[in-house]
Amino acid sequence: MRSTTAFGFISAFTLIGCGNAGGSRGDGEGGDGIGTASLTAGTDGDDGGSGDDGEDGASGQGGTADDDDGADGSNSPKFDLGAQPDVALGCGEGGGGGGGGAGPDFSYIWIANSNESTVSKINTESLVEEGRYLTRPDGQGNPSRTSVNLNGDMAIANRSGGVTMIFARHDDCPNAANTSTGPGDVKAWPDGCVGWHTPMAYASQRPVAWTAGDYNESTCRYDNVKVWTSGANASIDVLLLDGETGVIEQTVPIPGVNPGFYGIYGGAVDSTDTFYGTQLSGGQLVRVDRVAFTVQTWQTPAGGYGMAVDRNDRVWTCSNQVARFDYPSQTWQTATAGGAGGCMGDGGDLLWLANDPLVAVDIETLAVVQTLDIPSYVHGVSIDFNGYVWGPAIYNNEAYRVDPATGQVDTVTGLNFPYTYSDMTGFGLSQVGAPTG
Repeated sequence: MRSTTAFGFISAFTLIGCGNAGGSRGDGEGGDGIGTASLTAGTDGDDGGSGDDGEDGASGQGGTADDDDGADGSNSPKFDLGAQPDVALGCGEGGGGGGGGAGPDFSYIWIANSNESTVSKINTESLVEEGRYLTRPDGQGNPSRTSVNLNGDMAIANRSGGVTMIFARHDDCPNAANTSTGPGDVKAWPDGCVGWHTPMAYASQRPVAWTAGDYNESTCRYDNVKVWTSGANASIDVLLLDGETGVIEQTVPIPGVNPGFYGIYGGAVDSTDTFYGTQLSGGQLVRVDRVAFTVQTWQTPAGGYGMAVDRNDRVWTCSNQVARFDYPSQTWQTATAGGAGGCMGDGGDLLWLANDPLVAVDIETLAVVQTLDIPSYVHGVSIDFNGYVWGPAIYNNEAYRVDPATGQVDTVTGLNFPYTYSDMTGFGLSQVGAPTG
């Protein structure tokens, strides 16, 4: 009996502009920003501010933690995104294909509510939470990292084991008549928009990262999408899952790397869909080739918490220090930056670091070039397709959307220990391998 329960398959809809022949992930333009004030996502969650595995805090100006994570502690885009991806553009007439569309068909950020084993789907323009979903059949998943693919669908890793995929669009859902409409409407497992769930028996399962796949110009979708994840027991595995079914296609043992408890802590892909994973507070950088599944490792020079891959395919580890790895030369550069948690490239020249304030580092010089004041410490950071910077505030059960041009902060409330610091919107995947001058 296979280990995957499939609830549905991807249908032929997309966020991608049809004029993109798939040779690059970045050709289009962003949609309009929304200047909404503070909105409430929901009030039915537990307001507790502690995780249920005692590991995932960090210290920053806006919050403290006592765990063992080792972290040192409008009509135009809001800032320069270079050649902004057309990933959020419509497909066909009225949607504006070819990178010249009328704006996003939809744009969501997916944030885990770790205390209740759910994930929230929040509209990045209206700030409305449009769905909240269980992430594991037993409701004990302790989820954290989310990843969004270039079709808009989300995969989430449960730290207690297992990966779940959820469709973004109701039109794609196996049973859209039985799907959540918001935080007060969490359906019994499985929600009608759950595509598949793959259980896994790991003591620690944290990273999750979609591949881009192959662009299909006739359907305006990316086909052959896969999901990378990693789990640890006495040793570390990196796994590749079929994105449509959740079936495990490849299991790659990682020899010679001490798993500790957490194993690989964060993961992302480069423009070849090759997986990079980092460990908590230093340890090894792990590379698994997408085609040959060969493994390479390097000692990291700085204690990191979050990680990301920038538009030039360089890997970053992030915390109080940042470290940038260039694969062709296999060299590192480091600098002190003042971050604390996750990090994400903006598609241009900046890498944003989670903390209070948010910190922007120049991806070439590694110098701090901007900070953004926010109400409370955020543990993760992500960029949406209108250029706003997002961060989940784990101690305040909120998420902030910040305009980097004006500093305006909009707030989504009603979350429940919102612990996510990965590619929550899909923008991180879209900007990889699309360098701009």
